[in-house]
Parts: sequence; structure tokens; C-alpha cells
Amino acid sequence: MDASKTLKTTPLYELHKELGGNLVDFAGYLMPLRYGSETAEHQAVRTSAGIFDISHMGEIFVTGEQAAEALDHALVGKASALEAGRARYTMIVDPEGRVLDDLIVYRLSLHGFLVVANASNAPVVAEELRRRAADFEASVDDQSENYALIAVQGPKAQAILERLTDADLAGLKYYAMISGTVGGVVAFIARTGYTGEDGFELFVEAGDAVPLWQKIVEAGGDEVVPCGLSARDTLRLEAGMPLYGHELTAELTPYDAGLGRVVRLEKDFVGRDALAAVAEAEPSRRLVGLVARGRRVPRAGYAVIGDDGTECGVVTSGAPSPTLGKPIAMAYVGTGSTPVAVDIRGKHEPVDVVDLPFYRRTDK
Repeated sequence: MDASKTLKTTPLYELHKELGGNLVDFAGYLMPLRYGSETAEHQAVRTSAGIFDISHMGEIFVTGEQAAEALDHALVGKASALEAGRARYTMIVDPEGRVLDDLIVYRLSLHGFLVVANASNAPVVAEELRRRAADFEASVDDQSENYALIAVQGPKAQAILERLTDADLAGLKYYAMISGTVGGVVAFIARTGYTGEDGFELFVEAGDAVPLWQKIVEAGGDEVVPCGLSARDTLRLEAGMPLYGHELTAELTPYDAGLGRVVRLEKDFVGRDALAAVAEAEPSRRLVGLVARGRRVPRAGYAVIGDDGTECGVVTSGAPSPTLGKPIAMAYVGTGSTPVAVDIRGKHEPVDVVDLPFYRRTDK
């Protein structure tokens, strides 16, 4: 059976095939895992620039006289505090305070917001926002099928895009957005990303995705490399960024993930009372970084072993780090425990505990 008939595809699907992308099922979409060497793609983002198709992400617009109040009620963060053109990382939780998804909210105007959700969670997020906005003068419009999202990430991303736009990219702050034209295509230009590098995410109409991608690649020449999901994962892992389904799940609260800083308990929102109780309690676990001393890779689901020889936690994400040259992982471990190894197929492989992130760019 042709997987493209059963899975969703992005507007860039045919282009990925032409480029020889290794297409796999990701969150119900047929997406490129890699085009060639995932290590080379990773290193391109760290040293020059990479271009990613992230059109599987959800774009949900919330508008109306009380759009800000509706989002304040629906999310753990305070959308009403955002100035127009600015963005914030936040979460939507259930009444028990457990994470339904982590999100980025952009304020487009006084009464207009764009909520970007993870692909697999976008329908749930849209439905929850509609339900929670029902008592407010606000409408929720899931436009995910009509938008494409292209990310250009890396130290040369700004220079490459400046060849295609007269928008003030140099003046665009981190976690901010402007409207502009890139390569003749109207876009929302956001200085956000998921790689630990400087970069931009371009929201465009679905029909403009292919010509925009091609113009960026042409403008970048040897300085920009098409990148797949595998490089995106190792980049975000090195940067210590959580991935829903791994570091964040429907069984965890923001406090469990060490992300209590995004919760604004001074306002009322769905799940507030539950999270207020969690905030007062001693955490039972913490998220740590692990660096393997050997060559074997700690993978998600592997047990973490404490200094007493017993299991003290579990790996949430793990991969070889092209930047560090060693296997790395993130793991939840019990508070007070001292991880010393990971059980990899019955053998306790020694690890060192390090602060997150593993990698931080020096030009920040």
C-alpha cells in the first residue's frame, strides 16, 4: 500500500521525493527523516544553515474582542501580557494539571493570536481551545491545512534570508514576529526555532511553500542544506529542548518537567488549582542530562541506574551527539538519586550527569 494514501502529506511532499528524502511516518504525516547524512545535516545547522519542512505543525488562530482573556483562561501562561509581534512558550493542561501540549503563542494584533501546536496534538488543542473560549467573545480557527511552515536555522540564516527580503531581520528580536515578503511570498516571519541556533520560521500559504523553499535554497547555495527530522531531533536534544511524547506527556505536569517557570499561578486558568498544589509539593523527580562514557547510546525507555545499583529513573530521549562526539540523553530520575549508568540491553553503561543544555551557542 502507498503510504502517501494513508498518511497526511505537507505541501512540500513532492519536493522531498525529488530530493531523495527518506520519508517516514511522523505524527501521521509522511515526512523526511533525512536526505543523506543526518550528521552532515546537523553540522550544517551548527556551522552554516539548514532548511526544514515543519508544515506538519498546527496553526490555530484565536481572534475576537476577548481573545486574550480566552487564552489566559485556556493556557498556563499569560497571553494578555504579550505585546503585538511578540511570542511566548507556554502549555495547555487538563484540569488535573497534566500537559496536553506545549505551544508557542504569537500575538499578531490587539485581538489576534496564532497558537502553534505539535502535529499529533493540534486537533486536540484546537478542540480544547474552542471549548475553553466558549464563554468569551473569541473564535478559534484551525488553519493548519492551509498553511506551510519552513524553518531556516543556523548562524548564516539571517544573511541568507536578507538576500530575499527587505524586512528588518536584524531588528527582529528572539521570540518575535513580523509580516513581510520573502522571495516574493507574503509570510509571517518569526525568530523562533527548535535547534539551539539563531534562525527563522516562515508561515506561508500552502501554495507558496514550494517556490519559497526553492528560492531560499537558490539564495543560500552551498551555505544552506535541506535537513530532516533526524537532525532536528539531535539538534533539539543537544539544546535541551523537550519533545512532547518524551520529556512532556499527558502523565506529567509542567513542574514534573522542570518547566514551572511558564506557569502563571496569579491568574485563573484550567488546571490552576491542581498545579498550585503541585507547586507546593516537593518534586519526586528531576530532568537531567546524561553523557555516556562509552560508545553505546542510551535510548528512550532505557532504565537509569543509581549509585546503589538499583533503577532510579528512565531515559526520555537519547542519541549520538555530533557536536560533543559522544552519546547523550535526557532522563527523569528520582530526586536525591545519583545516576551512574544506563541499562543498555542488560549491561550497565557508565554515564556522567551534566547540566542542561548540552550545547549553547556562543553568540547569544
